[in-house]
Amino acid sequence: MIPRPLLTLANQLFDLKKKLGADAPGGIKRNIRRMESALEEMHVTIQDPTGEAYQETRTDCEATISGTSLENLKIVETIKPIIRLHEGGVSQIVQRAVVIVEGKK
Repeated sequence: MIPRPLLTLANQLFDLKKKLGADAPGGIKRNIRRMESALEEMHVTIQDPTGEAYQETRTDCEATISGTSLENLKIVETIKPIIRLHEGGVSQIVQRAVVIVEGKK
């Protein structure tokens, strides 16, 4: 399992990256990439599923469905990312994403 402080660090890094967005200065983007790289050295990855298709059988996300349509569901916002721990060639989900899903007709 992953230590709680490491999980907190990964979530805070995701929030920081999300808040800064594409407008972040190059130096800050470089610092974020270095922090992500350091997490990867500890075999921890952060995955943002925003924009991906969503099916109710998906086990790596907890979803809130927005709108009235239940067809062509797509993840429109990620509140918490998927965090994975990679050990011995196996990827284990240590945190399911919390997402908002919207249907498109």
